[in-house]
Amino acid sequence: MMNTPIIALDFREYETVKEFLGQFDEKLFVKVGLELYLSNGPKIVEEIRQMGHDIFLDLKLYDIPNTVGKAMEGIGRLDIQMTNVHAQGGTAMMKRALESFKDGNPDGKLIAVTQLTSMTDEMVSREQQSVLSLTESVVHYSKLAHQAGLDGVVASPLESEIIHEKVGPEFLTVTPGIRLEEDSNDDQARVVTPADARNKKSDYIVVGRSITQDKDPVDKYNRIKSIWEGVTVE
Repeated sequence: MMNTPIIALDFREYETVKEFLGQFDEKLFVKVGLELYLSNGPKIVEEIRQMGHDIFLDLKLYDIPNTVGKAMEGIGRLDIQMTNVHAQGGTAMMKRALESFKDGNPDGKLIAVTQLTSMTDEMVSREQQSVLSLTESVVHYSKLAHQAGLDGVVASPLESEIIHEKVGPEFLTVTPGIRLEEDSNDDQARVVTPADARNKKSDYIVVGRSITQDKDPVDKYNRIKSIWEGVTVE
């Protein structure tokens, strides 16, 4: 599984995906989310894998353990490199998801969403009625995911360093909310640059609209990749 920036394919139609990926002449790591997966079904995974790209299937499963376990049986049969559940589903749900997924895909990585990068401290306090701060909540869910045996979590890059400190250096942090300084934040509340994410010890970065909506996505991807690898500065 590559450690290159993960490109979030924020599209609906397969033809759009095919056209977008056709601009690249290298193997990529891409994220297939709810919109693309629900519009095309499992076939979209097969099509992208046939193009030679690695896949992070981002469905954020969140239900009772039995339901998630059954769903993960199907996902485990897909040729993907990474997928996720929501940590708020609890330890029993995550353990069942892990067992079902790894049974079909032992080399795949299962990670858990902690708090969405659209969340703020104020929202966590007021809407979730949490006595924990946003960062404390992320660390708490990370510890639960680790206890359940998962490979890592989805979190903001702002929390990567403390997750590694509190949970462990080998526990993966997959971090969306990545933008270059000239990019719009869109609906993300907590965003950082690729260089900041690297400095904050993120293991993987996920970049969507900054690349997919750019007039020259290949050039934008290469710029972000170079910054992420520490080859150039912003």
